[in-house]
Amino acid sequence: MKVLMINGSPRKDGNTGIALKEMEKVFLSGGIETEIIQIGNRDIRGCIACASCKKTGRCVFDDCVNEVASKFEAAEGLVIASPVYYASANATLVAFLQRLFYSTPFSKSMKVGAAVAAASVAVGAFAGASVGVGMNFDSSMSQVAATMGYSVEELNTVGSEANKTFTELRGFAMEMGAKTAFSANEAAGALNYMALAG
Repeated sequence: MKVLMINGSPRKDGNTGIALKEMEKVFLSGGIETEIIQIGNRDIRGCIACASCKKTGRCVFDDCVNEVASKFEAAEGLVIASPVYYASANATLVAFLQRLFYSTPFSKSMKVGAAVAAASVAVGAFAGASVGVGMNFDSSMSQVAATMGYSVEELNTVGSEANKTFTELRGFAMEMGAKTAFSANEAAGALNYMALAG
């Protein structure tokens, strides 16, 4: 298994980079291959909705988005990391992700995902309030199931593909909660965002 880790911070060895390196240690100890890609200090344009990618299978802007696309397709997991700027992810990272997800023609379903947000002491209280709001774990996992289009009947049918997949995702979220600085609820929230992405 390989996990692609995207560092959206302009500071390679800042708080976001440190958090990614800690996650990388956990992955490597479990035999999971990783690659950290630094994009926060790159010049990345936003999407202009030209739809050229629908014809060519790649973004019209030939930059790191196209470079990372094949790595993203090959990876089974994705970790997206960003510093918190004004209660949001770094704008460079947002532009990168919008173009990466929209311009790549392959299915993103069943890719496991997680998010990392790093806030300094100066913005910690504000960022913590904005990113710390959430539901309990079961409710978050129910959202994941609904986003993936699973019915209650499918989920409750032992041995069904939906039941197996959901059980694996639930276990992964709980494992992330146990082995990282993030709660299982936060991991479930990240899974829901990945399911929304397709």
